[in-house]
Amino acid sequence: MSAQSSMKAKIYATAKGTSYRLSSVEAGPFEKAIQPFENEPAIFVDESHSYQEFLGIGGAFTDAAAETFYTLSEEKQKEVIDLYFDTEKGIGYTLGRTNINSCDFSSDMYTYVKEGDKTLSSFDIAHDRKYKIPFIEAALEKSNKQLKLYVSPWSPPAYMKDNRDMLKGGKLLPEFKKTWAEYFVKFIKAYESSGIPVWGLTVQNEPMAKQTWESCIYTAEEEAMFIRDYLGPALHKNGLKSKKLIAWDHNRDLIYHRVLPILGDKKTAKYVWGIGFHWYEVWNGGRQYQNVARVKESFPNTNLMLTEACNYPFDWETFDQWHWGEHYGENMIHDFNNGAVAWTDWNLLLDEVGGPNHVKNFCFAPMHARTKENSIHLMNSYYYIGHFSKFIRPGAKRISVSSNRAQLLCTAFKNSNGSRVVVAMNNTDERFQTWIYSDGFRSKIDLWPHGIVTILLEKR
Repeated sequence: MSAQSSMKAKIYATAKGTSYRLSSVEAGPFEKAIQPFENEPAIFVDESHSYQEFLGIGGAFTDAAAETFYTLSEEKQKEVIDLYFDTEKGIGYTLGRTNINSCDFSSDMYTYVKEGDKTLSSFDIAHDRKYKIPFIEAALEKSNKQLKLYVSPWSPPAYMKDNRDMLKGGKLLPEFKKTWAEYFVKFIKAYESSGIPVWGLTVQNEPMAKQTWESCIYTAEEEAMFIRDYLGPALHKNGLKSKKLIAWDHNRDLIYHRVLPILGDKKTAKYVWGIGFHWYEVWNGGRQYQNVARVKESFPNTNLMLTEACNYPFDWETFDQWHWGEHYGENMIHDFNNGAVAWTDWNLLLDEVGGPNHVKNFCFAPMHARTKENSIHLMNSYYYIGHFSKFIRPGAKRISVSSNRAQLLCTAFKNSNGSRVVVAMNNTDERFQTWIYSDGFRSKIDLWPHGIVTILLEKR
């Protein structure tokens, strides 16, 4: 078999200053591999070493996303669903998150019980049946019921907290810990009775952040105790043992410190499927990717996943700035290379002011609607995410990949059908002609300035 016929590649590109947006571009022939010269940029793929199994990529079905979705015409609603959840017309999301009770990206504050209801006898998810549940149902249908949904609380009801307020932090009162655990059970069962399967849950969104919006504070020891003594047992007792319980759900900066009391205690760890993290530690000096790796090294059987990310603050004048997408590409490559099995963006869809949001904490989403014009606008972040989600499919295994240029960031996976997916990113002003090496062959590819490419490697 000739070198040219032994392997083929398909290449998809997105690049600043071009028309490329997940666009198919020409792939060169393969030739027998030789040692690259020192000045030749190169990417090396080695499928003989594999790592974590890929779960999926997706976004959050917040109230804001759902309410914005239903301001659009039915035709535009279908377009939104296709763009996110169709593997051919869109980028093939397979993962979703939604909020238990209200969050900042809700139009108002709400819970599912009457104020002061200690028995939860008034529990009712009627609020979610208007927008959120139908939105999730549409995504489930498009994904052929393959969408994995997990749920997260921002705050218990005010009467359960020491500050008597869903906003501005506060802590869960000791006398309501059992009740709050039962609240999770009721929520999951109510959603599933409504036809929405719940794959997993997080204990608390950002448990160290006292926010102007819905928030609740736990120390690492308090979170561990709540899991061990209340939430874990409640899930198991009520037939929900299979739900994936995710701890932390906050930034990378303190992730290692936070997991020690949780994963280091066998009685707590037995309930925990994984550790979630966010990307918002930039104020602390940068993206601390290495902390994710430290958790994976110390607790190799624990699943790691990014549970929230977004660009902010919202300003329509900066909508088309290229760095918004590059933030996603860089974070996703590093997180996967450090052991993450999944990655969840924040709001799926927002309106023209970056909301609705009842505390004016506006931000960007990969997709925005101009609600009065009935139009949809995609940020370049949509395409950057798509370079991963469209091609790396659930069940893939991460494989080894490296480059000989610090400017060339890359990650690689092998899908269950045998195809290999290499995502490479160049966030510099320089254009690279790069060799990609695999299975004893090599081919030359272009990496445009401020560009990202997905390379599908298949044997003929």
